[in-house]
Amino acid sequence: MLCTCITSATGVSFGSYDPLSSANVDSAGYVGVTCLTLNLTPVTTAYTIALSAGNSGSFGSRRLNFGGNHLSYNLYTDSSRATVWGDGTGSSSVVSDSYTLAPGPGENRSYTAYARLPGHQNVPIGVYIDLIVVTVTY
Repeated sequence: MLCTCITSATGVSFGSYDPLSSANVDSAGYVGVTCLTLNLTPVTTAYTIALSAGNSGSFGSRRLNFGGNHLSYNLYTDSSRATVWGDGTGSSSVVSDSYTLAPGPGENRSYTAYARLPGHQNVPIGVYIDLIVVTVTY
């Protein structure tokens, strides 16, 4: 079976954050996977999508950093934000998919990364960032 998959991602942006508010700020990003085959007959492809822990090194709570300050947040596989999207370790889960590819241009699939930034994190004004690596294994 000859199958190739490529990935793309749209980052999460929480926008403006009020550190005195107790309300959570929810947002979403997207991971795209496009697989194609050069086989003359349809083939089934299966893959998993893992996300790194980022700055924090832990799936318990990821961190957006600015200078020596940080905001805790996390990424989830579900809209209820109950299942942490990670690499399958540290009580995190990966996203798995499988489907049959027909010969041709391939198929695009999109997966939502649900994000939550808990409220009431008293931090100075700044641009807080994290870098998450997406790994697709097929």
